[in-house]
Amino acid sequence: MEALDQQVRASMDVFDKCKRFRAARDVMEAGVYPYFQAIEASADTEVTIRGERKVMVGSNNYLGLTHHPYVLERAKAALDRYGTGCTGSRFLNGTLDLHEELETRLAAFMGHESSLVFSTGYQTNLGAISTLVGRGGVVIQDRLNHASLVDGGLLSAGQMVRYPHGDVEGMRRALERHAEAPGGVLVVTDGVFSMEGNIVDLPSIVPIVEEYGARLLVDDAHAVGVIGERGGGTAQHFGLEERVDLSMATFSKSFASIGGALGGPTEVIHFLKHHARSLIFSASMPPSAVATVLACLDVMEREPERRVRLWENADYLRSGLQSLGYDTVTSETPIIPVVIGEMMPTLGFWRGLFDVGVFTNPVLPPAVPDHSCRLRTSVMATHTRDHLDEVLDAFGKVGRARGII
Repeated sequence: MEALDQQVRASMDVFDKCKRFRAARDVMEAGVYPYFQAIEASADTEVTIRGERKVMVGSNNYLGLTHHPYVLERAKAALDRYGTGCTGSRFLNGTLDLHEELETRLAAFMGHESSLVFSTGYQTNLGAISTLVGRGGVVIQDRLNHASLVDGGLLSAGQMVRYPHGDVEGMRRALERHAEAPGGVLVVTDGVFSMEGNIVDLPSIVPIVEEYGARLLVDDAHAVGVIGERGGGTAQHFGLEERVDLSMATFSKSFASIGGALGGPTEVIHFLKHHARSLIFSASMPPSAVATVLACLDVMEREPERRVRLWENADYLRSGLQSLGYDTVTSETPIIPVVIGEMMPTLGFWRGLFDVGVFTNPVLPPAVPDHSCRLRTSVMATHTRDHLDEVLDAFGKVGRARGII
């Protein structure tokens, strides 16, 4: 009886689940643990891990700007002028003239009246959705939306409804069911889906959202800098800038930094500045990070050929992988997933590539279905053909050795 009581007490310990968590340790013991690989040196397209060179095709550094001389120069100048951090929130002492300059430029770049800079992309989505969707409100989301969008919906005081990925009619049915929601409806979708590499069907979504009087937020984390006539994102790509209410951007991808921003109507941005908890109660983006994003905007405007090279590289790698016999799902962007199937073969495949000098990202459940585990590759504008040929050669050798192709 006493032993039973001890067992019950142990199960009531908040640390109990930590003691029972074995999944990661099992993978470590199998020698195929892929996460938290410490990078010792980086030159954007190549990294050094435990003294070994790897071709990096697991990064979101789409335009290859993390090591651009001008970007580094502007970041260093901001360090000298403002120091290493703002030591406070945007709401109080943490707003610099750099933040305001960036907000003005981003609004124009993304086609909105105003924008608001947050400390991370994750905080941008949490702050926007949880603040705008209150009691009686409904947030309707694509089932493959990024976790930050889902968490923003969960943190809101409203109801969250999810529709099957890319199912425009499913979205319509959800809108029809909640058309009379007293707190209004916000439809939320990724612009480019990070696990599939496909672009949302915005031309079909926008008219339906307008028909039901809802509002639309597009997460352009993987789209800004990549798609659109000037790299302005999904709405610009489809010529719908005037009909998308809110656009989110993150700075950890094309902008070679960290942080995030929301673009939208001035009155909405003003409201969020005074109500979004993830903005008010978090330290602001450090000066060097803000200066990096401003410098990246300069480079995007001066060097449009970078996006041309990015797309050429993406088409080259995707067609090469397909020629080898791989399933690249619905990829139509520089995100190119390669489906392997079950979890352990996928991790083994990752390790095989890693050992021959290619860094990719394994994607496992719950991010994807159980039998659709995959390796996600991402292309940069700065990859050379030699880099991409090396990657294709590795996929060929490892795939044949493991009976995948």
